[in-house]
Amino acid sequence: MFIQTEDTPNPDTLKFMPGDTVLKTGSVDYSNKESSVSSPLASRLFEIDGVSRVFLSSDFISVTKETDLEWNNLKPSILTGIMEHYSSGLPALNNEKEIKINDSAEDNEIVKQIKDLLETRVRPAVAMDGGDISFCSFESGVVTLQMKGACAGCPSSTATLKMGIENMLRHYIPEVTEVKAAEL
Repeated sequence: MFIQTEDTPNPDTLKFMPGDTVLKTGSVDYSNKESSVSSPLASRLFEIDGVSRVFLSSDFISVTKETDLEWNNLKPSILTGIMEHYSSGLPALNNEKEIKINDSAEDNEIVKQIKDLLETRVRPAVAMDGGDISFCSFESGVVTLQMKGACAGCPSSTATLKMGIENMLRHYIPEVTEVKAAEL
């Protein structure tokens, strides 16, 4: 197995691409070992000292390290952990039905437009950087989004939200006045 790695805009996060499907649908973000019990892959990676966040998507895994550690020391252990996981035959996630798809029949037309723009224009771009973004709410002109994976805690995520996503949404949907990150 050959696992490619890519840097992300977040210096504490690397994107690992195993060349195989990680999740069939959606994405899952684990911010600590305790939250990863439903994922044999994430649990295995959290066993490595210095791993602070694991994000699983369709074809990549983003791993965030503790800030005071160096990738040169951590990367070989993470690559080994991913290879061992795929060799074990275990799934990345015990039950992919647990992945919450953020879609509702009750969405009004504005929310549907916001979700469509996020899905077609924003998600592919943030996935390239090892992250994901999900819609939380739209109230009084304010869109609240949750940044995941490499985007969570990234120094440039505020600029991405304000200058990129907010400007785009305001351009296409005049009812949008602001975009903000969800409080974790």
